[in-house]
Amino acid sequence: MIDVQDLVVSYGTATALDHLTLTVAKGEMVALLGPNGAGKSTLANTLAGLLEPASGTVSVGGRLALIPEGRQLFPDLSVADNLALGGWRSGLRDPSSVYDLLPRLAELSGRRAGVLSGGEQQMVAFGRALMSRPEALVVDELSLGLAPNVTADLAAHLAGLNRTQGLTVLLIEQNARLAFELCSRAYVLESGRLVTEGACAELADDPRVASAYLGGAIT
Repeated sequence: MIDVQDLVVSYGTATALDHLTLTVAKGEMVALLGPNGAGKSTLANTLAGLLEPASGTVSVGGRLALIPEGRQLFPDLSVADNLALGGWRSGLRDPSSVYDLLPRLAELSGRRAGVLSGGEQQMVAFGRALMSRPEALVVDELSLGLAPNVTADLAAHLAGLNRTQGLTVLLIEQNARLAFELCSRAYVLESGRLVTEGACAELADDPRVASAYLGGAIT
């Protein structure tokens, strides 16, 4: 579904992604971990077509939607209008299916996005992505700046869509515990290079990964 081969992305003379290769199969949930500046958002933006690779290939076998880091809503537009913009390519204008999944958005539909809480804004970004009827979803920092209970609620919705609709998910996270709970496999990216990959259970027991991202192994 998502196939990245030997990808190089640069900003001028600075290399953000250095010969990166990763895959996400149809219906799979895979995590991409890494510190700030590792190149995670660069990959997300490249998959979404916002950046051009210097070399290598990117292939997505179906409609892909991005939930960007920082949400990037239109703050002066209503929740309903932000959702409608998400349906521009798919032609979906009726947000009923999104309201069924995220009923709180129906209650907030007339409010300006800029006055919402961080959790509510992330919910709008989630709903906006779903309005495009994606077959694959790239989520860039789901938990960033959110309270644990809000993160847990959004994570449950994401896992439910994967389980019931076969939605393919690439979850880009710094919160390794969350990523390992949701995903079966993970890649670890540092300074634009892939440093390790494998089953989440195995990575959680890797002393290097546990020390860098978990503060010790998961118990």
